[in-house]
Amino acid sequence: MNAGPLADDERLKTILPQACCYCSSTERLSIDHLIPREKGGADTGDNIVWACRSCNSSKGARDALEWLSSRDQFPPLLRLRRYLKIAIDISKEQGVMDTLLTEAPPLPFSLSAIPQTFPAPDQLRLWITPLPATNQSAKA
Repeated sequence: MNAGPLADDERLKTILPQACCYCSSTERLSIDHLIPREKGGADTGDNIVWACRSCNSSKGARDALEWLSSRDQFPPLLRLRRYLKIAIDISKEQGVMDTLLTEAPPLPFSLSAIPQTFPAPDQLRLWITPLPATNQSAKA
């Protein structure tokens, strides 16, 4: 499995099928925010994903990682990387990158939901649906 550079994430947004990023359904899609606007998440491309109405309704205003954790689901690696990128950007903006977790101010994302342990490598997924072949993977 090769996660590739972050620039590939941007390219993938344009070529991945429109499907719920939580269950892969293609029915009744709407946009969702990984970090909810109600908690201070931005209305930006990094924070917006496709979600079916069922998953979006079930998740509600919860953080994506909190919601997945409550369902005993580990996020696909590309979604986790995107979430962490947002969390790092917010932390830099708020000047808390060098702050101890126990002293961190309230943040719009859930520190406790960030995975501390990972499943075995053969249990990890890059994305909820199979990724299209790329030139890099064809060379490998």
